[in-house]
Amino acid sequence: MDFKDQITQLAERISKQKDVIQTEEATKNAFIMPMIAVLGYDVFNPFEVVPEMDCDLTRKGDRIDYAIKKDNATILLIECKHCGQNLDLHNTQLAKYYAASNARFGILTNGIEYRFYADLDKINIMDKNPFLIVNMLNLSDNVIEQLKKFHKSYYNESDILSTAQELQITIQIKDLLIRNFQNPGEDFTRYFIRCLNDGKSTAKQVELYKPILKKSIASVINDIISDRLNVTIKNEGQEQQDKESSITSDTNHTTYGVVYSNAENGIATTQEEIDAYNIIRSILHKYISDDKILYKDFKSYFAIGIENPSYWWICRLAFGQRNKSIYFPAEGYKSQTKVNIDTIDDIFKYADKIEQCFKQAQSACKNWKNKHQNR
Repeated sequence: MDFKDQITQLAERISKQKDVIQTEEATKNAFIMPMIAVLGYDVFNPFEVVPEMDCDLTRKGDRIDYAIKKDNATILLIECKHCGQNLDLHNTQLAKYYAASNARFGILTNGIEYRFYADLDKINIMDKNPFLIVNMLNLSDNVIEQLKKFHKSYYNESDILSTAQELQITIQIKDLLIRNFQNPGEDFTRYFIRCLNDGKSTAKQVELYKPILKKSIASVINDIISDRLNVTIKNEGQEQQDKESSITSDTNHTTYGVVYSNAENGIATTQEEIDAYNIIRSILHKYISDDKILYKDFKSYFAIGIENPSYWWICRLAFGQRNKSIYFPAEGYKSQTKVNIDTIDDIFKYADKIEQCFKQAQSACKNWKNKHQNR
């Protein structure tokens, strides 16, 4: 099992167990010690992992939860908290231990989130901001690759330090952008005002532009997400179409069972898509009136949703002559999952998933409306 598989497996365990972990000690045993093991260190070898290592500068008996050693040198300090703790309240404690050690890296963790710190500004003084944040409930391939650098087999202090500052700045920029995207600050808003008004801005313009800027940012982000999903489905649909074309040329999706056609846009709505739409409406009938479930046909897929199926979609259908697929939104519409079906009657097998995605779409639509009505 490679490193990515081990981390993914641990993440799945954390997701299932986090709600039953009651103490800091239980967090260590269930989440943090397994993480140390995944990083290649023997938690029972005192030459590699030292629990409760002395980090006392004030003679108060201060001890770090774990110290990781390599070649007799301390390379990493780990300060642990209960999995329900907010880590924002505890970074000063790790900084104190850091100053009493020669380690170049420190981790503050609650077993779910891992914040990696270095001493980029001044040797032996822990930086205020982490250079890497790992959330075990929201892993990405890039984060896993960064985490892999701390594995015993790949650890190289100079290599990590060479990229740490860029990572640290990236985190700060992302935090700044998220804050301003959610609630544009005055300086952020003034930048756009000046760009659009020959470098001039007034307090009145700031108040006028703030809600407009927030709406514009949300619209751009939604368009980017939608475009990415569309490209994915389009590419997969094109691949399928190419396969079908190589098998037969006498029938294809654009002519088989068509009930509506728009030659200009290349859109063809088939009876099979309408039948699938009606099946999904029947599944959701207990939650919402049939006329509230809408559809919108695109060249490469058929979207079913509420209010605006482009944004608050429940599922997307990609029906070819021989292969049929259903796409469901995942990670808050950041990605999607795909299932293949043999006939449209197989849609009933996914009734629970359809109901779950309907509730997700309903919640997303409601949240969007609340935000815009309160402006």
